[in-house]
Amino acid sequence: MARASLSPQIMARIVDHARQHDMKAGQHLPAQVLADSFKVSRQPIVGALKKLQQMGIVQASPNRGYFLACHAADIPAIDAEAAGDDGLYNRIAADKLAGNLPDRLSENELIRLYGVTRGRLLRVLRQIADEGWIERLPGNGWEFREILTSPKAYADAYQFRAATEMQALLLPSFRIDDAAFAAARRHQQALLQSYGSESREKVFGTNIEFHEMLMTCANNDFFLDAVRRVNRVRRLMEYSITHDRTRMPQQCREHLQILDLIEERDMQAAATFLYRHIREAGNIKTSLLG
Repeated sequence: MARASLSPQIMARIVDHARQHDMKAGQHLPAQVLADSFKVSRQPIVGALKKLQQMGIVQASPNRGYFLACHAADIPAIDAEAAGDDGLYNRIAADKLAGNLPDRLSENELIRLYGVTRGRLLRVLRQIADEGWIERLPGNGWEFREILTSPKAYADAYQFRAATEMQALLLPSFRIDDAAFAAARRHQQALLQSYGSESREKVFGTNIEFHEMLMTCANNDFFLDAVRRVNRVRRLMEYSITHDRTRMPQQCREHLQILDLIEERDMQAAATFLYRHIREAGNIKTSLLG
């Protein structure tokens, strides 16, 4: 099944948090603190903060994070219609994965097909474009990208990730972020205990959070941007796979072992282990796609 976005729920929880603490304009909304408080990964928190920024409720400051743009008591009600966007997202994703949609459609065709307003359709299409599996054409047309429905492209993405992430660990610029490593350990250990009951959103988010954290430590924006791009475009395929969760404990323990090797400054061993970890995961998931 396609994933159900947590953004509307997380947005509401962030607003409730600000109101409960009677926060004032300019107060910091630390993403990691909110993630720990809500018991979710950092990724959906940042996504929700970005959407609140678009609504003028939150402001972003480069290298500092997100801050409340107004007093909590003055925050307007969040558009209730936005919560219904998830259902439309899921229908489009399911239809695309099932091969029921052509590569190109106009906005009018999509409006007739799904019976929604243009405003709602455009919100969802912009979200899908941000995730990288559709792009806008000149005029009112949209085109799906083949890469996200091809098993070969999916396998190629894992091969690219394995090579890229391995090399990132060997860069002279790689530096351990103690706070980020500690948070990664907490999240992996928590997932190790609760993997059987967690949503696919949580499992996927915790996984990419770990790998993107390592790329951040490489201190090279090109490596980080490349991995983020791959993670965006593989999302749809990830949610179409029937996961065997019996492998989750091994995955979590391997993540913890990678952290151990890096902290021991054995970067060659860490890079080799990370490469094998990604390739094996890619082989297993690609086989499930048939």
